[in-house]
Amino acid sequence: MNIYVGNLPFSMTRDELAQLFAEHGKVDRATVVTDRETQRSKGFGFVEMADEGAAGQAVQAINGQEVNGRALRVNEARPREERPRRRA
Repeated sequence: MNIYVGNLPFSMTRDELAQLFAEHGKVDRATVVTDRETQRSKGFGFVEMADEGAAGQAVQAINGQEVNGRALRVNEARPREERPRRRA
């Protein structure tokens, strides 16, 4: 299951995100989305967990949990919508 995690503290690393979810099951991959130019966090990320049951438990347990004063928004990620490319 691919899980969306929003409202992340800007200081949170990929390893910290993985560790947060690892309490609920095996994390296959965790990513924090960053700005291409500045490399700063955009405040959201994704976690992949193969075990659907563990992933569901993690979503329920972590959604709304506060980390560094920010309440996390956690839910199953939706497929990315196709958007037209912007011209430079």
